[in-house]
Amino acid sequence: MGAVPSPPGAPAAPTARSQAKADRRQALLEAAATLFARSGYNGVSIEDLGAAVGVSGPAVYRHFSGKPAVLAALLVEVSATLVAGGQAVVEGAPDAAGALRALVRFHTDFALSHPNVIRVQDRDLDSLAPTDRHRVRALQRTYVELWVRVLGQVHPAVDAQLLRIRSQATFGLLNSTPHTLPVSPNGAVRPLLEEMALAALGVAGRAGEAHGTGGIAPV
Repeated sequence: MGAVPSPPGAPAAPTARSQAKADRRQALLEAAATLFARSGYNGVSIEDLGAAVGVSGPAVYRHFSGKPAVLAALLVEVSATLVAGGQAVVEGAPDAAGALRALVRFHTDFALSHPNVIRVQDRDLDSLAPTDRHRVRALQRTYVELWVRVLGQVHPAVDAQLLRIRSQATFGLLNSTPHTLPVSPNGAVRPLLEEMALAALGVAGRAGEAHGTGGIAPV
């Protein structure tokens, strides 16, 4: 029997070579997050990046034009992933309170999985080229406004600027993982972060509890 043809318009399956290249690129980004978080962007060389994944420094240029492109890819791509993931979470929630709890779970997952990226973002954002820094900031604003929009549905009587402050404060809380994880295990940090985040947002309960509007606390 012959091979089943792909449906019209379907993306072609990656070849072994293209998949290997994509995997190496991802490995470089993960190594960059670790090295930049530990030594700072200016303290890491292209040779350091290559050595971290078992290739020579010049081999890194097969994937990135230089170290600035590595930092840009790291921070732009993670910001885009947050926006896309947050939008998917909201679209799949049954109501506004459920969407808010799901957003807290989603961002907690990110914060616990990417403490190095958070540290790099905090310390090295200004090392980005202006165009890339603008892209990161624009994506971050989109993500914040997604939270503010959901919060506005949960607390319709509260001014949007106050809800924006609540959202920003919640990000600061959840993004504390570079500091909290070294002193407390993941399993202990997650419920505490989620509980405090929901309290800051004015929603009772924990992120993993059943959805519904009955648990909304007054602002």
